[in-house]
Parts: sequence; structure tokens; C-alpha cells
Amino acid sequence: MYNKFNKVSIAVAIASTALVASQAAASGFQVREQSAKTLANAFSNAAAGAEDASFMAHNPAAIGNIDGNQVVGGLAYIDANFELQDGSASSVFGMPYGSDASSQGGESAWVPSFAAKTQLNEQFDLGLAIYAPYGLSTKYDEDWIGRYHAVETELTTIDFQPTLNYRASDRLNLAVGLRAQYADATLSNASDFGSLAAAQGNPLATPGQNDVIGEVTGDDWGYGYTLGALFQVTDQTRLGISYRSKIDLTLDGELDVRGTDPVSEGAIDAGLVGGTGGKAELTTPANLNLGVYHQLSDRLALMANAEWTEWSSFDELVVEFEDGRSSSRTEENWDNTWAFSVGANYALTPQWLLRAGLGVDESPVPSAEYRTPRVPDADRQWATLGATWMPTPELGITAGYMHVFGDDGDIEQQATPTNDNASRGNLAGTYEVSADVVALSVDYRF
Repeated sequence: MYNKFNKVSIAVAIASTALVASQAAASGFQVREQSAKTLANAFSNAAAGAEDASFMAHNPAAIGNIDGNQVVGGLAYIDANFELQDGSASSVFGMPYGSDASSQGGESAWVPSFAAKTQLNEQFDLGLAIYAPYGLSTKYDEDWIGRYHAVETELTTIDFQPTLNYRASDRLNLAVGLRAQYADATLSNASDFGSLAAAQGNPLATPGQNDVIGEVTGDDWGYGYTLGALFQVTDQTRLGISYRSKIDLTLDGELDVRGTDPVSEGAIDAGLVGGTGGKAELTTPANLNLGVYHQLSDRLALMANAEWTEWSSFDELVVEFEDGRSSSRTEENWDNTWAFSVGANYALTPQWLLRAGLGVDESPVPSAEYRTPRVPDADRQWATLGATWMPTPELGITAGYMHVFGDDGDIEQQATPTNDNASRGNLAGTYEVSADVVALSVDYRF
């Protein structure tokens, strides 16, 4: 009974929670930091700005607004902070899980990006963008009160997007891009081996004290597309629209386990607790961008953007195991969301362009019962500042800063003997969320 029950319970507890990473800079597990120029304007220029080749990550038709050839390299640093306040945790039978460990789970991450384009002739442009549209990481102390729900989560995605733009007229650009997405995920959490062993008569075991840490890793390639249009309504006003398809991934991986004390280590050495292989389906969602860019005067430009994300595609996570045991299901039930932003550019001199913006972003998490320590998501607002320096007409250097103000988000993970949290227990509290992001990019036209 030890062998079968322990392996099943630990695999389910770890693998079924979520193969995604929480982050505070955007809703869900989305990453928008593909361009320092879009970040500095709070992403209000994402669909219609079309200032350099990096904008094709947001709207592939952007490269039609740039004559000749160009390369762009960028790097963003995201420092996310979220912490569970007034937290409480207990087993499915009500035994409290106490801990003096920190409930801070925010992590920092570097997000690089690259883009290049060439003008083939008067009608066609060819581009390539490499960027990370989803991801980031979270990490809690291994003995924090919510350890049976999550310890570490990391998701890295990389999109390779070759793009073809057609200059349909002097005012209209139409583009299509193919997306090859690589995803790599790592997640871990603890399992309460002490309670299980004590219930089966082990005199050395203590509930909540003899944890086993399990770690799941998995990766996959998926494929999709992006479409975009850019329309110059007048010499001063430009409209943009783009669509990025969802991508279905099957993350194949392995579960490895280790003990945290002599009791749990002894159980692993004796073969009473073990890992297994499995796979989980994950969909990175589709999204739609709508934007307007208006050159109000020689110095001042105004812009606005609306972004819709189809988070409803993340309705559940089902994990299937290689050894034939029953699949595990976690209900997510996320909602589709909108993000809105406005921004402005001011040409201080011919070499210096100042940038600013404001934005709001809805959370896809519908209620406290669906909020988890891996994705303690909540509605957020952000404010940005930045500047572009052009020492020559061909070279631009842009720096941007964004501060994210996250709303507090309650969490109420409830456990019953028959639901998904049976082995993870109850967890309640309120998450405080914030983030700071800085970005730098260099673009060169030739």
C-alpha cells in the first residue's frame, strides 16, 4: 500500500497543480516586454506604433512602416514581488500547517529579444523576431505554509517568428508571420509524507514534518501564426490591428523526488516513494491588438491600444501518467481579458524623444477559489517613463521603466477528501502584488 499510494499521491500533488509561471508584470503568465519602446509607452503603441522591427512581435505589419534594413536587440529585467499576507494552511482533515518561513514568492527574470527586417523590393518586406511571449518564475521557501501547493515554478517560452509583409498601397500594409514556440517548464512542491506514514503506523513519522519534495520538468514545440494590418489614415493618423493565434503544447516530462529529513529520505531509498513520467496539455492563448497613433504636432504624438487575450483556453489542466494510473485534473476556469493603455511621445530635440504611458490590465482569475500560489494573479495598473536617444539618424538607443501596481487578491484553496486539493490541503490569505521593469534596446538601420 505504501508503494502504490505514495507514488500516486505525490505525482498528483506535484504534476496536477499547473505547468505555468506566475508573474506580476502582466495578467496570467503573459510577457509583453518585447520592445523597450512599447514598454516605455505602456504598450499603447503596440498595434499602431510601428517604430522599429521589434514591433513585429506585437503587429507583424509594423515592418512595412520601416524602409530599408534594420536590426534591433533588447533586454528587459523584471523584478516581481508578491507575498501572501495573513496566510493560513491546513490538511484536508483540518490539521494546521504552521511555518516561520517567508511567504514571498516573487522572482526576478531577464527577458531578451531580437528582431531584424529587410526590404526585398517596393512591395515586400521580410522579417524575423525572436522573443518570449509567456513565462517567468516563482519560488517560495521549501517550508512555507503553502508548500504543498507550490514551491518553485518556472516556464520559459521562446517564439521564432519569420514574417512577410505586403505593401498593398502607400497607406496599407498587410502581414503574416509563422510562429514556432518552444516551451520548457519546471515545477515543484512538497508532499506531506509524514501524515501518510503516521496514519499507517510509522512511529518515527510526524504529520507536516517529513516532507518529500517532487520536481516535474517538461518541454515541447508548438506552432501557430500571426496576422497584422497597418493603415495610414492620414499623414498624422495610423491605425493598427493584429492577431496572434493560440498554440497547443504537450509537455512531456519526468517527476523526480527527494526527502527533506531522514524519515522521508529513508522511504525514498527503500523504494516506498518514487517518481514517474507523464505529460500535460498547455495552451498559450490567442490575443488581439487594436491601436491608434496620432501625430498631434511636430513634437507631440498620442497613442492608445486595446488588447484582448483568450485566457478561457486555459480552463483546466489534465495530467496523464505513463504507468497507467488515473489522470489528474485541475480546474482553472480562467476568463478572457482586456488590457487598455494610453501614451505620449514628446520630441525634446531632434536627438531626444521622451516617452510616457498609463495602462490597466484585467486578471483572468475569476475568483479566490481559482487563485493559486503559482498564479496569484489580480487586476493591475501600470505607469511608464522612457526616452529614445538617436546620436545618428541610423542608430537609436531606448530605455524604459515601468512600475506595476497590483490589486490585492484573496486566495481560498479548499480541500475535501475527493477534490483536487485532497493531498495539498487548505490555503487562504491575501496576496499583495507589484513589479518593477526596466528595458533597454538598440536599433540600427542600414
